[in-house]
Amino acid sequence: MIIPIFRIFDFSKAKEFYISFLGFKLDWTHRYDENMPTYYQISLNDAILHLSEHHGDSSPGSTIRIKMNNIKKYHSTLQKKQYQYSNPSLEKTPWDTVELTVIDPFFNKIIFYEEIA
Repeated sequence: MIIPIFRIFDFSKAKEFYISFLGFKLDWTHRYDENMPTYYQISLNDAILHLSEHHGDSSPGSTIRIKMNNIKKYHSTLQKKQYQYSNPSLEKTPWDTVELTVIDPFFNKIIFYEEIA
């Protein structure tokens, strides 16, 4: 299994975006001591992401793709939340997918996609 790491700078903003808006759940956190940055694992269905406050773990502005089922229902769920910082739309691609792209507060991009049968 491959687990991407996204660099974050503020967990309260990350929590608002990933957990409250996108619906990920917080699996665990790790911090060496109280004055150190924190490392988080979040998950949504089968997708697992690591979020790190450590400056050397990743560069902001990364992009990943997450395959999912029933993307239209997920999109509808996001629309109902009326999150003020993101209003993603569905896009049908020439390569036979439906995609929903979101950008987190740290410029990391997630492209959720579903293959068209």
